[in-house]
Amino acid sequence: MHNWNDTAPIYQQLADRLAVQLLDGEPPEGDAMPSVRKLASQYLINPLTVSRALQSLVDNGLVESRRGIGMYVRGGARARLRQSEREQFLQTEWPLLRDKLQRLGLSASDLNWETK
Repeated sequence: MHNWNDTAPIYQQLADRLAVQLLDGEPPEGDAMPSVRKLASQYLINPLTVSRALQSLVDNGLVESRRGIGMYVRGGARARLRQSEREQFLQTEWPLLRDKLQRLGLSASDLNWETK
């Protein structure tokens, strides 16, 4: 079961989830995206909502529509998405996180960068 929240339209939340998958290399550049029908069934949402999410990825240059055969991940999509996400993080999320770390008295030596 996939949970949706009220912070953004469902199509945008789905587009964000699909973008995270693209960042992780799924599906790889040049490969087809899952079909609208498959995504609608997987996420239990209306196919029109899925179409709108995919259109958002097209508008952002990450996916291309190939008439009659589906949506495909564009070459360089992962690099463009990573750059965009880095800029977003550094401009909006990092300043808030840095301020919180300072308030808590945490330094770089207190942080564990290793994954579990």
